[in-house]
Amino acid sequence: MVLLLAAGAATVVAFLPDSAAAGDPEIAVSRSACGTGWADPKPGPQTFRLHNTGSVTAEVDLIDPATGVIYGEVEGLGAATTRPLQVNLGNGSYAFRCLPEDAAAIVGPAVQVTGGAERTGPGVAPVTHDDLLGPLKAYQQHVTTGLAELVANTGALKTTVHGGDRAASQAAWLTAHLTYERLGAAYDAFGDSDGALNGTADGLPGGAADPGFTGFHRLEQGLWHGEDLGALAAVADQLDTDARALQTSFATSQVDGNDLGLRAHEIMENTLQFELTARTDYGSGTNLATARANLDGTRAVLDVLRPLLAPRYPDLSKVDSWLNRTQSALDAAHRPDGTWRRPADLSRPERQKLNADVSELTELLAPIAAIAEPRRTS
Repeated sequence: MVLLLAAGAATVVAFLPDSAAAGDPEIAVSRSACGTGWADPKPGPQTFRLHNTGSVTAEVDLIDPATGVIYGEVEGLGAATTRPLQVNLGNGSYAFRCLPEDAAAIVGPAVQVTGGAERTGPGVAPVTHDDLLGPLKAYQQHVTTGLAELVANTGALKTTVHGGDRAASQAAWLTAHLTYERLGAAYDAFGDSDGALNGTADGLPGGAADPGFTGFHRLEQGLWHGEDLGALAAVADQLDTDARALQTSFATSQVDGNDLGLRAHEIMENTLQFELTARTDYGSGTNLATARANLDGTRAVLDVLRPLLAPRYPDLSKVDSWLNRTQSALDAAHRPDGTWRRPADLSRPERQKLNADVSELTELLAPIAAIAEPRRTS
């Protein structure tokens, strides 16, 4: 993968083809040497051909040698492999940093670029694993608290289903489901529990009638399609059991540091794909409530990452603005009586505005994955 972190502008992530012109400078990468071959430093758009002359895979960063700020990187450069790195350089000092597998980082010779535009904005100061310890601890506690709320809510849901009150069971289902949906950045740490608790019938041989269809959406289907509550009691029992098992297993699990920045974007991407299209509606019509819970989940991720993002992401204030705008659009779908409008209930202009808001927010969240990715620096 080739990542471009643009200097002098908001951070941009680009996925670049593995090709370059023959006349582009070739930069050597190995355990013993790094960054040689840059003989004619110049400003503006250009492509470097990074050639790994060593015997192990390496990561290569283009950095400011004084500060370690990264302006571009290539990950997974295999031995005897050449990959392009496209950059747009302003005036300043630059060097290549090579990080071979199982070896210390090597910083190549510094070069001075002159005669171009002033470097008006920073690249990205690398986030290290140590930098993420605080945010991960805070998010771990957030999820732990959320899981305690979840098991309280699935327990209440089980009780209402056993009590035979369909309306109360539907209300309890929504409360419990939204609690789960606010924990979006932790799903990878949940392992198989996520499928058991919140999986859909997609891909199951028997569809919605398949015995493997369990969890919130299985119960949703029964509660809103008139299934006997006595028969649904076993579904509610299993949901509660699975929620409690997740609470227990998560106590010895950990959210991956790579996941925090990545999920900030993916939560809203999934919202756009599954909730605004009602693809996960099994009868309750509460997809917009789920979207609103997903927004809360995104805010929770941003809250713990904010100290790292504030000095690294110039568009963070714009993210906050679009979060508020999207929240207002979703809150407008919440009726005074506490029920939620379905996506199909929205007028065409309302749907277009909501889709546009979530799309723009998703786009603004995308660079956070690259910015918050933990990197080696030594």
